[in-house]
Amino acid sequence: MNIGFIGTGLMGAPMIKNLLKSKHQISIFNRTISKARKLKRYGAYLSYKIDELVKDKEIIITMLTDDKAVNNIIRSKTFLKNVCKETTVIDMSSTKPSTALDNYKTLKKKGVYFLDAPVSGGTKGAESASLAIMVGGEKKIYKKNLKVLKMLGIPNYVGKPSSGQAAKLANQIIVGITIGAVSEAIIFSKKLGLKPINVLKALKGGWADSKILQTHGLRMIKEDFKARGKVASQLKDMENILNTAKMNKINLPLSMIIRNLYKKLSKKGYDNLDHSYLYKEIKNYF
Repeated sequence: MNIGFIGTGLMGAPMIKNLLKSKHQISIFNRTISKARKLKRYGAYLSYKIDELVKDKEIIITMLTDDKAVNNIIRSKTFLKNVCKETTVIDMSSTKPSTALDNYKTLKKKGVYFLDAPVSGGTKGAESASLAIMVGGEKKIYKKNLKVLKMLGIPNYVGKPSSGQAAKLANQIIVGITIGAVSEAIIFSKKLGLKPINVLKALKGGWADSKILQTHGLRMIKEDFKARGKVASQLKDMENILNTAKMNKINLPLSMIIRNLYKKLSKKGYDNLDHSYLYKEIKNYF
């Protein structure tokens, strides 16, 4: 199978490495070509232009930063002119559901299939091929591409086109608010003279336990804020959550608080730090 992959960043690169373990031919493209070159040693074919990447592919996967980056690729004249009929485009970026629906409709007119399949699990999940993959689109197309999706993680069909992105926003509501809750719990523990690491151990297996408590909590305790999921990405997701909520007349008070805190971090220039850096912003309130 001929597969094209666009986006070789923090998430894209390890996902490509997992695809390269198969017998499929994997061609890659990245706007900054130097970031893609390192993957040649693993067996990837480097495309220097979008038209090179798109031609004669059965599947094209995109893993990009935001709605604008996705649209600049999928809706470009070059992409639409060169993509083959009956190719499946799988967008694994995180975008608004409305963006996914528009891209589904645009590609359908060209006879091209589309799945929105955003992921959760961060760089660790990408490396270990254990990502939670939330898929929206036509069920028959989902089933047709299931084997490839399983090379990247654990796919689950959510529903009609744009459903995957809607599920991802629900995921990010939980992620953002939980990072805030873990931040407060660690600060609270410290203020009461406890060792936070002992608190993490004590809570393991209880109702308050979670991956975020154990992984992000440890990052906060160690003050290890090397990006696995960026402040900028979490802020983008929180904005998408609130924009989508507004379009559907839904009030999300906790999401608004978390969005505003991430906005403060962004304004202070912390976009490229791990999203667990929210801990530092919340610490300012104590």
